[in-house]
Amino acid sequence: MSSINLIDSFQEFKDAENIDRPTLMKVIEDVFKTLLRKKYGTDENFDVIVNDQTGDLEIFRRREIVEDENIEDENLQIPLSEAVKIEPDYSVGEEVYEEMDVRDFGRRAILAAKQTLAARIGDLKKNNLLKKYADRIGEIISGEVYQIWKKEILLLDDEGNELILPKSEQIPTDFFKKGESVRAVVKKVEMRNNTPIIVLSRTHPSFLEKLLEIEVPEIMDGLIVIRKIVREPGERAKVAVESYDDRIDPVGACVGMKGSRIHGIVRELRNENIDIINFTANQQLLIQRSLTPARINRMDMDNEGAHADVYLDPDQVSLAIGKKGVNIKLAQELTSFSIDVYRDVQEQEVEYDIDLDEFSDEIEGWIIDEFKKIGCDTALSVLELSVEELVRRTDLEEETIRDVQKVLQAEFQNESE
Repeated sequence: MSSINLIDSFQEFKDAENIDRPTLMKVIEDVFKTLLRKKYGTDENFDVIVNDQTGDLEIFRRREIVEDENIEDENLQIPLSEAVKIEPDYSVGEEVYEEMDVRDFGRRAILAAKQTLAARIGDLKKNNLLKKYADRIGEIISGEVYQIWKKEILLLDDEGNELILPKSEQIPTDFFKKGESVRAVVKKVEMRNNTPIIVLSRTHPSFLEKLLEIEVPEIMDGLIVIRKIVREPGERAKVAVESYDDRIDPVGACVGMKGSRIHGIVRELRNENIDIINFTANQQLLIQRSLTPARINRMDMDNEGAHADVYLDPDQVSLAIGKKGVNIKLAQELTSFSIDVYRDVQEQEVEYDIDLDEFSDEIEGWIIDEFKKIGCDTALSVLELSVEELVRRTDLEEETIRDVQKVLQAEFQNESE
């Protein structure tokens, strides 16, 4: 038998690997033409034929018939005396097609060709996988948890391709079990050590964006557009939306009747609080909305410096700042403004103020200087700010700030008595 089978169960292999037929045929042809060039110095007079259903390979050589004494190249020419043995009617100048016995190449050469073929097909698979997922960056996909490690989780997609969900791309409260189905967004695709790596994310803003597209038809239809998303994964997210149709309330459409649309997203994000905000070009109004759920009394804005001083009732300050400062941090990211929060203390409550230097006997000078650096040079100016705000704006410890405020408050109490 002069032909060989290159791959066991060739048809199943071709279907399973998702490699298109012309590409696979070209690869096989290239591999064996390389083998022919090594053996004969050229492949121009050879035809490599592969049966795309069975994987059988046949090689035919074309040679020109010449007089026996005129032979110069046995690969390109065949003597007339040999040609007539194949077909008596042959004459000088005609071409003879002969099927090559592939076994003549030798066992080693055939084995090397098969290995080269396997490597080339492996590269094709990698490139196909890279291209497939490079085109899907930003899309949500589902994968089944296959293996759990300390720093990442290995998932398998529907075709058995490996996907990576790093710990850094997981919501802090995420907990997965082997075999569980996980949804995430394709964040990036890269090659590491000649291996394609598909990295997923559940913390990227695009994950929330795609979840909203799935749940809110108006976003998918383009009637509502998402202007910006900022997230502190697992804690809070703020989404600025705008409607292109005056009849549609973008916030109401995203939340849904009794929260029906947003509840599913909140569950997927492990109870992450999601504030849907109506986008506006009015920067002051946008800042006000971004500090939800806090209610603002007044605001001083510096548009050139992209800074805003916000004044609220004392009971609203903690709401504006949020747990671990998350609310004000997200508001700043959403608006691209730096925001400082102050207690809005009514003037009539205290009719006098005291210079901080008056407390130099009880408060060390360097501490007073720290307060002055941020514009707090009186007792009331220090008391108006929350401890959290003062910690953030100065280099002082929380305990130090609390001690200072106690000293200042005691002075006002003594005066009132």
